[in-house]
Amino acid sequence: MPESEASLQVQEPQFAAFVGIDWAEQTHVWCLQVAGSTQRENGELEHKVETVEAWVAQLCQRFGERPIGVAVEQVKGALVYMLAKYECLHLFPVPSTMAAGMRKALYPSGAKDDPRDADLLLDLLLKHRDKLHRLAPDSEATRRVQNLVEERRKLVDEKTAQSNRLTSYLKIYFPQMLDWFEDLDTELVCALLERWPTLEELQKASPAKLRTFFHQHHCRKGADLPTLA
Repeated sequence: MPESEASLQVQEPQFAAFVGIDWAEQTHVWCLQVAGSTQRENGELEHKVETVEAWVAQLCQRFGERPIGVAVEQVKGALVYMLAKYECLHLFPVPSTMAAGMRKALYPSGAKDDPRDADLLLDLLLKHRDKLHRLAPDSEATRRVQNLVEERRKLVDEKTAQSNRLTSYLKIYFPQMLDWFEDLDTELVCALLERWPTLEELQKASPAKLRTFFHQHHCRKGADLPTLA
């Protein structure tokens, strides 16, 4: 055996399970086989970050954070990116040409069936792993950055949703705010709405009180003050 192959076998972890994932735009089909078993489990996975995260969390908990080999027919892309950040997952991207060649050899009819494709990827992982390139696991620092980026994305999405919801309510109950302020997601706007949630209440405030309020929020130009007439 060549020295490089022997080194690869020594470095390969003891996998607790193996998974083949047939990638698709909307829904992925997976096939799982526990190490040392011949039984296979099949299922579908919706292409959403939260769905993938929940599925991976279940796998990691089920196998006690032990290594899991995953074959996916995608060398790079959204799914590979989502899976690569988990330490327990060891990814084996399968080039589409390799999967197509194996599919043609085993199923000459050429009919594409998703569960069968997931089984095929799992077969490649179990029987021809030496022909696949295993992605190097990300370092702890890299995974931390990826997690932070993902959390930031969630916060941005949540902020956008809340801003859209606030805009919808203001269009109905306080439309003047949309004319007065270009950006609603500011401390000034939030403080103003908390103190005077309706136009009627705001109109009851004295000019001196309004001037003091805006000055406290670093809005000192007269042109910045809303016209209440």
